[in-house]
Amino acid sequence: MDPTQADPFDTAELRRRVLDGWADAPARFREDANAEEDYALGGYRDRVVVELAQNAADAARRAGTPGRLHLTLDGNVFTAGNTGAPLAASGVESLATLRASAKRDDGAPGSTGRFGVGFSAVAAVSDNVTIASHDGAVHFDLDRARTAVSEELLESGRARPELADEIRRRDGNVPLLRLPFSAAGDPLGDYDTVVTLVLRDDEARARLGALLDETSEALLLALPDLAEVRITTERGERVLTRDLGNGSDDTVTRVSDSTGELATRWRTVSRSGRFDPALLADRPTEERTRLDWALTWAVPVTTSGGLAGLPDNVARVVHAPTPSDAELDIPALLIGTFPLSPDRREVAPGPATETLIAAAADSYCELLCQLDARAALDLVPVTTIGRGEFDGRFRGAVAKPLLDTPFLVTEKGEPVRPRDAVAVEGGPSVAAVVADVLPTVLPGAWDPHHTGLTRLRLRRVGLAELADLLADLDREPGWWAGLYAALGEAGQRGADLDELGALPVPLADGRLVRGPRSLLVPVGAAIGDGTVALDALDALGLRIVHPQAADPLLMRLGAVEANASAALTDPLTKAAVENSISSDDPDEVAAPVLDLVAASGTTIADAPWLTGLALRDSEGGYSVAGDLLLPDSPLMGILSDDAPFGVVAADLVERYGAETLEAVGVLWSFLLVRANDVTLDAGLAESLEQLDAVDEWAEEVMDRLGEPELPPVIPELVAVADLEFVRDDRWPQALELLAGARLRAAVVEPARVLHDGQVSDVPSYTAWWLRTGAKLNGRHPTELRTGDAAAALAGLYDEAPAGTDSELARAVGVRTSLDALLTEPDGPDDLLDRLADPGRHVERAALREIWTALARVDADRAEPPERVRAVRGGSIVVADAEETVVVDAPDLLPLLADRPVVLVPARHSAQVADVLDLALASEEVEGRITSQGDVRPVPEEVRVVLADPALTYVHHEELTVDGVNAEWRYDGSSLHAATTDGLARALCWASDQWSHRHLVSAVLRDPRPATLSALLAETDFD
Repeated sequence: MDPTQADPFDTAELRRRVLDGWADAPARFREDANAEEDYALGGYRDRVVVELAQNAADAARRAGTPGRLHLTLDGNVFTAGNTGAPLAASGVESLATLRASAKRDDGAPGSTGRFGVGFSAVAAVSDNVTIASHDGAVHFDLDRARTAVSEELLESGRARPELADEIRRRDGNVPLLRLPFSAAGDPLGDYDTVVTLVLRDDEARARLGALLDETSEALLLALPDLAEVRITTERGERVLTRDLGNGSDDTVTRVSDSTGELATRWRTVSRSGRFDPALLADRPTEERTRLDWALTWAVPVTTSGGLAGLPDNVARVVHAPTPSDAELDIPALLIGTFPLSPDRREVAPGPATETLIAAAADSYCELLCQLDARAALDLVPVTTIGRGEFDGRFRGAVAKPLLDTPFLVTEKGEPVRPRDAVAVEGGPSVAAVVADVLPTVLPGAWDPHHTGLTRLRLRRVGLAELADLLADLDREPGWWAGLYAALGEAGQRGADLDELGALPVPLADGRLVRGPRSLLVPVGAAIGDGTVALDALDALGLRIVHPQAADPLLMRLGAVEANASAALTDPLTKAAVENSISSDDPDEVAAPVLDLVAASGTTIADAPWLTGLALRDSEGGYSVAGDLLLPDSPLMGILSDDAPFGVVAADLVERYGAETLEAVGVLWSFLLVRANDVTLDAGLAESLEQLDAVDEWAEEVMDRLGEPELPPVIPELVAVADLEFVRDDRWPQALELLAGARLRAAVVEPARVLHDGQVSDVPSYTAWWLRTGAKLNGRHPTELRTGDAAAALAGLYDEAPAGTDSELARAVGVRTSLDALLTEPDGPDDLLDRLADPGRHVERAALREIWTALARVDADRAEPPERVRAVRGGSIVVADAEETVVVDAPDLLPLLADRPVVLVPARHSAQVADVLDLALASEEVEGRITSQGDVRPVPEEVRVVLADPALTYVHHEELTVDGVNAEWRYDGSSLHAATTDGLARALCWASDQWSHRHLVSAVLRDPRPATLSALLAETDFD
């Protein structure tokens, strides 16, 4: 502008109007001063850069060309040069009249200045402002304003006194921007308008420098009429540029910052429209005429379509269109013509705002549809409660539209609404397989627990629900194999495969079953090293996985490898075997079972139920394997005619071999029964029905154990069955079989029993049964003795046949020794019964040995006999027990000459009397001495032999006891003797040295020292 030219903006007239108003109404001065302070020091204190940029954008819009803005901070001077429509008189008037914007009637949407107050932001940092344009320049200066007020109002007396008082209260300060002055413009260079601010102080300079540093790409997005913002400070120059793209994507805006290496790509969506006038009824008058509205969403994206994240210097606030204080806590910019509070800080509530929020929600959904679906997911608001009122209202508005917006994509790349989408756990492989079953499944590479999906209340399908959804699915086995492989990969990544308990599995027979547990997974089309074809197992009803669907996952979930052993021991095979005797064609069951047995090596020891397999017999019928004999079985010549056994068909032996048939229970020898944890209770006979009289054996075991409080348990029972069918004359052959390696242990090894916290060994069931059930030479084993048995048993028990197995003989009860006999439960009674049999011969020495052994038997283990083997008058007799006594002192023998007596060593007499329930001789005989004698000393020589004998004895010429002549008597206190031998016996009995009686007798007859010395020497050989 030519400085000599007249004032084009008529600033003098503008000042006059303002000054006249203040002079007439000091309250108006106060109002203008307060308003400028409110804006400059309050709402606009840190918006000078934004407001100048906004004015530059409006100038560019009015000119119809992309605008450029150059912001320069040089020392204490700040300039803002912009292109576009130059400053007009109406603009100056707007600046000088505060809330009367010159842009009210611009007409087109997009004008950002609506109140005429934004320029007041310069007053926050400067008291000296110049605006220069092609048509002129205007100057705002605080000092000039003060002078004008002082000279034209206060000194002239035009103003009322109240005005002076108000100015004094403000320390002489007056509104800066109400009093424009004409000025000479600065050189404009490449710009159409230049605003120059002389900064108030260092604080203002520092604040402005910080605002320039914070100026970001968001400014160009908020003000689309600007194409460039250049910022120059003492640290250098930074340039922000805006490019609408290369034409291939009109929704991408590139904003470059010369400090960065690359331009930021912003995906944008814009909406515009017109308000219903009724929606603006609560807005200020001038704003009601502005019916046009516009919205833009912008989000930074990468070249691949992903989210780049908002730059650090871009605040997450609503731009209306310049930054407000309304926070929006999502990584996207919202720019719109929202109604604002007077300080342009907050979005004003009201119908218009609600309308724009609804439009923002719809356009936000449109923005998500234009993004990569995975990126869009990160833009879903993850909470319903926002950071502020606006954020919360937006989240509430967008929640429902999001659910109905197809911004997500399926595994196959098709768009899908969140309301319809499904997230399947398990990862990419699982999603890829089930995509054709669940068309709306999201890509498996997505995290099903993503916070965005959580906010959308997306349907999540866990592995357990997936298994349920697939329950009735009709797919080829290969499809299922692909699913299992995918699920296996999911398990390796940490998925909980335990949820797949109901996973459907196709079987080889065409069925689809729920749950892999216990299914058989084949390695190929056959099992048992390829010896048994899968289709050959159809009759067993086995649940065998289709070979094309076999996968290690199934075994991890409880299926088992379909080897021959697993197929054979499957519960369905067991059921087929148990029902085979009643099936329409037992051969259809028998053939695969026998093949599996042969391939697996399983026997009835492992699977006792195999004995129930129905097989053809030699007569063309069917019997269970346990009731059949092999054609060459020795049992055919051992068992009786009424034994319930047939003979297996010869062609089965030829086809499968005797070993396989024996494995299923066909007998060559006796059946060996095995059972674990057998409880000896009332149900024993039912559970072990193959064993004859097993309950009686259990009762005897209980007796041996002393009737325990709880039923005893046998951890492992091994027994031979069917012994009751052996012919009496075939027991030698039967015992020969029992002595073989397979059956021997069942006879000779005891059964171990757990009872009341103890462990005891008892005779096995088989040994117990054989003791009374077997016959050798027509006698039970317990009636026989081995050839090397004690001589005491020779006359009481017959000798077992020559060649009898000694270990087996002992186990089945053949008597081997006196001590062993007496340890048997029935041993004492059996021995006493045989002793009472007069037809059996017993030597006197044997009898003495037997009585001595009986002394070691508890009395309650023997039944007192009615007749007793005894000695009477030197002869061995069988006498009535009531007449018989046990001699407990030898001096009583003469008094018992006519009674049968039991003679045992005196130390055992009481125990034997207790076992036999007989009286002792001392209890039956009075033993009173009726003769007289004289007291004599015991010879000194006897004292040498006996060491401590009695010192005296009573000598009788003729000793009479109970009227019977006797040689000696010891009544417990005194010795009586009638003969030398009698004295020797009395002395030895009394001193408990009975074995020395013959030595003492010899000494008494010949007391010479030489004789005594020789006799004592002989005792050294005893």
